[in-house]
Amino acid sequence: MIIKKNKKVRWMKKKFVVIGILLAFLISTVAVTTAKHKPDFKPSHATDIELVKKVTLKGPKAKGGKRAKQASTGVLGELCKGEKYAIIIGISDYPGDENDLRYADDDAVDVYNTLVNVYRFSSDNIYLLIDRDATIDNITAAIEDVKGKAQTGDEVVFFFSGHGARGIADDGDREKIDEAIVVHDGSNLVYLWDGDLKQLFSGFSTSRIFSAFDSCLAGGMTDLKATGRVIAMASTENGYSYEIPTLENGEFTYYFFEQGMHGLADNHPQDGNVTVEEAFDYTKASCDLDRPTISDSFENDLLL
Repeated sequence: MIIKKNKKVRWMKKKFVVIGILLAFLISTVAVTTAKHKPDFKPSHATDIELVKKVTLKGPKAKGGKRAKQASTGVLGELCKGEKYAIIIGISDYPGDENDLRYADDDAVDVYNTLVNVYRFSSDNIYLLIDRDATIDNITAAIEDVKGKAQTGDEVVFFFSGHGARGIADDGDREKIDEAIVVHDGSNLVYLWDGDLKQLFSGFSTSRIFSAFDSCLAGGMTDLKATGRVIAMASTENGYSYEIPTLENGEFTYYFFEQGMHGLADNHPQDGNVTVEEAFDYTKASCDLDRPTISDSFENDLLL
């Protein structure tokens, strides 16, 4: 199944061909997995918060910088033998008007379509949280639901596209400056700090977890590092991420999911499969503005 973006609600920016039964969905009425309970979780208190907005490109592209060391080993790691789960978040429509983005919602839809149609995730196991649905309660409830379901050998994907922030947070780590992804509670911005995410992702039965962040300061999300996990980030700990009108996506998401995972990153070796590391290498080499970084604690290469 392919979810289509509806222009009337700001999500129809590309056309998708549906193989088999053709179903058109308005994104606000798409039936996706929802969390079953409201979690008892509150983000950490923080001071000196600085919202670092994702940048929508308005001028010519910047020149690319020095390329990172190749992430792909060319050796396929252990394959998933269990269920596959995903939590996908994209926020273009923040409360108010001053913080809105154009393509973060599209990023989320494209990641959903990639996981379902390329990597054969079941839509029943995907929590798709876009714009008004991407509240702090819905996000944390989705994480807790997946934590309760995922068993040893299962696979979990977590994706976020939106704004980032930094500040001094009481989130349990020793960092002087903390980074956050910016979500909301329906009325106000809410900052989900790196230490908070580390806490939320502790206690999983599976160590097979892939996270991707298309936001400014994303490189700070290495707090999620643990055995078996891969974290792909659109920017450095102090860098910006960009969305590009000609791509109708965040630059990182476009090259990683829309192009790389749809076959263009398959080259190390060229075997018909695209691993996370191959997609990262392709993205790193393709981005002109973003400076993608990766934390890879999975043995060899991860195929979703």
